[in-house]
Amino acid sequence: MNSEILVNITPMETRVAVVENGAVQEIFIERTEGRGIVGNIYKGKIVRVLPGMQAAFVDIGLERAAFIHASDIVKNKSDDEGHSPNATINQLVREGQSIVVQVIKDPIGTKGARLTTHLSIPSRYLVYMPDTDHIGISQRIEGEEERTRLRNIVLEGKENVGIEQGGFILRTAAETIGAVEIEKDMDYLRRLWRVLGERIAGETAPQIIYEDLALHFRVTRDMIRTEVDKIRIDSNESFTKTLDFVRKYTPEVEQVLEYYPGERPIFDLFNVEDEIQKALSRKVDLKSGGYLIIDQTEAMATIDVNTGAFVGHRNLEETIFKTNLEAVTAIVRQLRMRNLGGIIIIDFIDMEEAEHRRQVLRMLEKLMERDHAKTKVTGVSELGLVEMTRKRTRESLEQMLTESCTVCEGRGRIKTPQTVCYEIFREILREERAYNTDSYLVLASQSVVDRLLDEESDAVADLEEFIKKPVQFRVEPMYTQEQFDVVLQ
Repeated sequence: MNSEILVNITPMETRVAVVENGAVQEIFIERTEGRGIVGNIYKGKIVRVLPGMQAAFVDIGLERAAFIHASDIVKNKSDDEGHSPNATINQLVREGQSIVVQVIKDPIGTKGARLTTHLSIPSRYLVYMPDTDHIGISQRIEGEEERTRLRNIVLEGKENVGIEQGGFILRTAAETIGAVEIEKDMDYLRRLWRVLGERIAGETAPQIIYEDLALHFRVTRDMIRTEVDKIRIDSNESFTKTLDFVRKYTPEVEQVLEYYPGERPIFDLFNVEDEIQKALSRKVDLKSGGYLIIDQTEAMATIDVNTGAFVGHRNLEETIFKTNLEAVTAIVRQLRMRNLGGIIIIDFIDMEEAEHRRQVLRMLEKLMERDHAKTKVTGVSELGLVEMTRKRTRESLEQMLTESCTVCEGRGRIKTPQTVCYEIFREILREERAYNTDSYLVLASQSVVDRLLDEESDAVADLEEFIKKPVQFRVEPMYTQEQFDVVLQ
């Protein structure tokens, strides 16, 4: 598989596009003003304990207090203070207490950041967990012999490096890597944790203790797989810094790192800009003539598959099956590109044959294996619905690049001029009962006033006759279609 990573860097933001076989699969955006904080470690202060929710709010120095659940504090076994695994939030923390936490989910919408006390610090091949002795291995490393070899390297490495406490997770990049490189990583993490420990002891809350790398550095550390052919960076200064970083921490990446000096913007190479614009649309067209409708809500994301203009060649069942198969590829790509997370409901077109449903589901599961985010897919229901979850750690592309419409307040629809006219009539009647006035002046948008003077002119005449007072209308150019005011004169 041909795979490239394009990095576009400006003083205001950094954008990364993952391109596989010429098609954009993932887009990451990090802005200077609002950098993501997932992975950052803070020394925070408990500001409120909520026994009813078994959670607490923590001040970590952000605009909004962050959130931590009791399950993210409780350890698997009794800790030094004698807390049991089933300890309540009141037993674990108290207001005013200092606590060291790590961000596992960025603030999204009105929700604050999600925290945990189970700290983890990543390097190229390992993730160090100072509070546990567990040794885990990436599920992407499948060979049992290789998993055993890596586990033994870590066990021996802990003795060689002098790590008495803490566990490790071996990342996918550690596959086939020798003991020397892994032990270097272990030693680096040991030294880093010693420095962080000194900061934790010396700083007063709230205070940041550890900040994760910038996006273009994280790309070279986390996203590199054997099939990545090139990493192109369009900023010479950032390329030089990244090259120094790579030579120090991930030397095997140096051969694929490349500076892009072209006059043509790097994101124009694979039409990334167009793909970003398309990713903000509800409708996604399929090559066959079918299409997807993607709606994102606070609770979940829904994806509806439609045949559209695709009529097939054989029979209805075959047409539906082919549309659903094509839709699976597009859905997986859209999930990654839009970074949709949480609960996702996919409404495939109903398939009568069980074999067809099985093939569609199998293809979905297979394609989701390439996703960096953790996913879980259920079976196809009788209604043709597939329920799945995708781990959400940061804002979706839509949440990052857009805001709710000030006119419709995010509904996507507004009241018709006719509806607003009738609301105006009701408001005038309400005012008439409450106040004694000589006449009324209605301020409204152009479309509403036009309807009042045309289609609703008979109704206006009936109203004036009923209240025995004149009603005048005036256009307010700055008013939206739903806005109006009734002025007493």
